[in-house]
Amino acid sequence: MASGRAGERGGPSPRTRTAIARRLSAASGQMTTAAVAEMELRHPWFAELDADKRSWITLVAQAGIDGFVQWFGDPDGSATGADIFGHAPRALARAISLQQTVELVRTTIEAVEEQLQQVMPRGDRAHLQVAITQYSREVAFAAAEVYARAAEMRGAWDARLEALVVDSVLRGDTDETVLSRASTLGWRSTQSVVVMIGPADEDAGTSALEDVRRLARQRGLDSLAAVQGERLVVVLGGAALDDQDAAVAAATHLVGPFGPGPIVVGPPVEHLVEASRSARAALSGLRAAPAWPSAPRPVGASDLLPERALAGDGHARRALATEVYAPLAAINGELLETLTAFLDQGSSMEATARALFVHPNTVRYRLKRVQQVTGFSPTDPREAYTLRIALTLGRLQR
Repeated sequence: MASGRAGERGGPSPRTRTAIARRLSAASGQMTTAAVAEMELRHPWFAELDADKRSWITLVAQAGIDGFVQWFGDPDGSATGADIFGHAPRALARAISLQQTVELVRTTIEAVEEQLQQVMPRGDRAHLQVAITQYSREVAFAAAEVYARAAEMRGAWDARLEALVVDSVLRGDTDETVLSRASTLGWRSTQSVVVMIGPADEDAGTSALEDVRRLARQRGLDSLAAVQGERLVVVLGGAALDDQDAAVAAATHLVGPFGPGPIVVGPPVEHLVEASRSARAALSGLRAAPAWPSAPRPVGASDLLPERALAGDGHARRALATEVYAPLAAINGELLETLTAFLDQGSSMEATARALFVHPNTVRYRLKRVQQVTGFSPTDPREAYTLRIALTLGRLQR
């Protein structure tokens, strides 16, 4: 290393270095004690750590000072600033943050510099001051490398854990273990959970997941995301997802990371434990979406009920029969009769009125009642299609 060639640039001779290192080694214990005392004085959080963590930090400080002594005595040897972090367990990187580590390194260096001025001979101090500056730079780079490596490992583990949680949601296996894992990943939502599924962008790779998380945070939503084969699955949570329309509106802001093709948003459920119901509807909608080429992107799974029913989704068939047909049948026969006639007459008010021998205003009133009861308007072509399928399925079920 460049810093190790001090002798070639007018630094102390090897014999002088050896002599200084010997005197420095004799004072290393005193410097370690002073450094730890300074940590306790400057940083209240250090005193709050348990005994094991404080002993680890003391061990690292001692290793750093001993490493400095060895490095100063033989700058061309194998000793480097990176060696000092090998004396601490990996758990230390999780116990204290990078910022706290920087504070401790700075405190240790300043304490050592002060001790050098007090315990070392005057003739040694200039050489040691230059050396401690060079060595502290190596320690700083070593600390950054340790935390970067820990962050990389933690990121890889979090990605695997997140994929497991999303897979459990899709399989309907969301127990307390899954909830605990989701909480570890930062999931805080306790209401209004939806699942959003669409094609994965093959060119985006893992950046698509980061984009989804960033966009969800901007909307104030919790998110869990994973790529499963050709699909990108996103679990969203937040109070803003209180109904299907609101969920689709929120999901509109997250379509960027998806690949080309339909994106389906499942119906909201109350809790992550129930998210498999939303996922099942979204998957069913994704399979049936090609039957509606002009569908919006994203589209709600409930808006694809007719296509899902025709594709063999039993839940969609039951939903149309029990939630659309049954309420109409329970009121009176006039609404069903008027709706059937209106659809059979090509959605013509006048033709329907003639077929039923009633005034057109009566037809309008009854169709408005149909919309109030079912939530679907017979005068809208798309919603009329849904009503037609619901009538058919309801009659078959009866």
